[in-house]
Amino acid sequence: EIELVESGGGSVQAGGSLRLSCAASLYPDSYWCVAWFRQVSGKEREGVATINSQGGITYADAVKGRFTISKDDAKITLYLEMNDLKPEDTAMYYCATPGNDVNCYPLIAVRYPYWGQGTQVTVSS
Repeated sequence: EIELVESGGGSVQAGGSLRLSCAASLYPDSYWCVAWFRQVSGKEREGVATINSQGGITYADAVKGRFTISKDDAKITLYLEMNDLKPEDTAMYYCATPGNDVNCYPLIAVRYPYWGQGTQVTVSS
């Protein structure tokens, strides 16, 4: 069973920064991909960024230039550095993976059977 555990959410003012972490129990010797999603109550989860074991990275247009995704291969821990935060970034943030040896794309939530518990990010104006 693959487990993911997020940490690092919180409340900041607009323009501030937060760093999210996601510890993932993935096989280090296999291809893997992890995505960050976010969800506002009453709306669908939207993909924010992805990173894979080969270092491939993608970002949603809404966060390009402000968010940075990275990884620590030794611990298979993923990070989401969020800068210049805006009120519209307020959401529950989740890390998720489609599993070992599975690509992150298409980046739609129903393809992801493994999710962390989520961490709340609140940005005030």
